Amino acid sequence: MSVCPTERRNGENRARLEMDAADSSAPITLRTRKFITNRLLARRQFVIDVLHPSRPNVSKADLSVKLAALYKTEKDRVVTFGFRTQFGGGRSTGFALIYDDEASQKKFEPKYRLVRSGLGTKVDKASRKLRKERKNRGKKFRGTKKVKASEASKKK
Repeated sequence: MSVCPTERRNGENRARLEMDAADSSAPITLRTRKFITNRLLARRQFVIDVLHPSRPNVSKADLSVKLAALYKTEKDRVVTFGFRTQFGGGRSTGFALIYDDEASQKKFEPKYRLVRSGLGTKVDKASRKLRKERKNRGKKFRGTKKVKASEASKKK
């Protein structure tokens, strides 16, 4: 019973992938570029290159912890975003901000990033389709009837 060469190759690749996935404690290297101390926005900002040769990727939480240790600040003040892994893996590039204090972070960060970091609350609103249907139902009426029409017509 002989094994087809392609099956042998696939088996070898599968074994290598399983080995890579298990190695999540592998060391990573952080390099910063274009470092700017932005006094107007009370933050330090830079491009970060992450070298992770034996890992598929690195979580943003892990990066925040490592950057906080590197720049002697608390991990809640570090914001990382916009990461792209280079083709072939092993290297990712993104952007990082380190705020001086929580007040300036709340003042200058976009709401969606505040929600991600746990400093803001997500605004719950109706779906886009539901809002459009409500708007179009309201167009058929004038005055106070418009409010009643836009509430929602119950289908029986």
